[in-house]
Amino acid sequence: MASISLEILLILVLIVANGVFSGSEIAVVSARKVRLEQLAEQGNRRAQVALRLANAPNNFLATVQIGITLIGILSGAVGGATLAQRLRPVFDSVPVLQRYSEGLSVTLIVATITYFSLVIGELVPKRIALNAPEKLACAVAPPMRFLSRITAPLVHLLGWSTEALIRLLGVSTSPEPSITEEEIKVLIRQGAEAGMFEEAEHAMVERVFRLGDRPIQAIMTPRTELTWLNTEASLEENLQAVMGSYHSRFPVGQGSLDDCIGVIRGSTLLAAQLSGQPIDLAAMAQPPLYVSEHALALTVIDQFKQTGIHIALVIDEYGGMEGLVTLNDLMAAIVGDLPSSEEDSEPLIIQREDGSWLIDGSLDIHDLKALVKQKTLPGEADGNFHTMGGFVVHFLSHIPQSGEHFEWRGLRFEVVDMDGPRVDKVLVTFLVATA
Repeated sequence: MASISLEILLILVLIVANGVFSGSEIAVVSARKVRLEQLAEQGNRRAQVALRLANAPNNFLATVQIGITLIGILSGAVGGATLAQRLRPVFDSVPVLQRYSEGLSVTLIVATITYFSLVIGELVPKRIALNAPEKLACAVAPPMRFLSRITAPLVHLLGWSTEALIRLLGVSTSPEPSITEEEIKVLIRQGAEAGMFEEAEHAMVERVFRLGDRPIQAIMTPRTELTWLNTEASLEENLQAVMGSYHSRFPVGQGSLDDCIGVIRGSTLLAAQLSGQPIDLAAMAQPPLYVSEHALALTVIDQFKQTGIHIALVIDEYGGMEGLVTLNDLMAAIVGDLPSSEEDSEPLIIQREDGSWLIDGSLDIHDLKALVKQKTLPGEADGNFHTMGGFVVHFLSHIPQSGEHFEWRGLRFEVVDMDGPRVDKVLVTFLVATA
């Protein structure tokens, strides 16, 4: 009886040891390296060891696998060869079961050991490790490193054999980075949902990531909406343009914006007028900073930092002026719209009582996608449009008229108003329930 108790105790010890190995493996693999680095920088030596294991897990994982394999072999040997034989007389004492006593005893012992191995040796330790991976990784890292050193010869043999077989099979190392932009976005979103980040912080981070892929053409003020000064116009006309605008700086052209000679501050012009100084727009204008319409927003920010000029003229491949972008436009792309008190602050998106949305044609397509819960729009990958109005024109393949509509993915888009050739307002209706 005492020997049976010792055998059962041995099996329980092996199962618990298996759980330690399984939990350690999950803890080190799933631990956040950023958190381990933070703890290591604070002087936590266990975190330093855990970080080394996480960064070079081959030897560690081989050690864990050796331990789990040996434990499995020992558990099977003790259970099948010993306990099953000791349990067999119990079934032999029952005449009906005597014929099947060997099979029943082995089956019962294997089933029992398997159950406890799965629960105590696998599932529970892994759940514990997933609940606090960094804490557990720091706790098990030193003993696991010690075991790795003891089993180093065997580990190196297994590692060499594994690498040789991998090369023989032609399996190459994945070129993907250890963490991607999409994974960071998911983490930030989950942090916002859990209350770790403010919604405003989440929105700003999303816009920063988006900014790196957006051409400046998607952010600029288009040429059709610019207020500019003409050297060939009278002083009174130029002053009237300055006083009638809420902008502080104005491009200066010689008869046309395509012949832009610089940018002038409205305050400079008005101060010269009030002081009675002679006004020469060409002499007062500051040399402009030119950027390509295909330049990325982050590239333009770098140019602003390098030149100290915070306003740029966007030109096309033929040298024609497409629009104007300021530092304020780029900041608005990160923090959201920054309307001034003088500017018409009518929202770009208005939800109506019936659940439909009245959308301004200048709405950025990224905001449109977020509203209609779509990841991509037709033609977006080709960079054919950057606004709601551009999407409508691209989809219809012509300049629409008021009242035209089309349907796409359970959405109905109707052109409500046109401003000349520009799509001004679009009514978006959900035809089916959205998830």
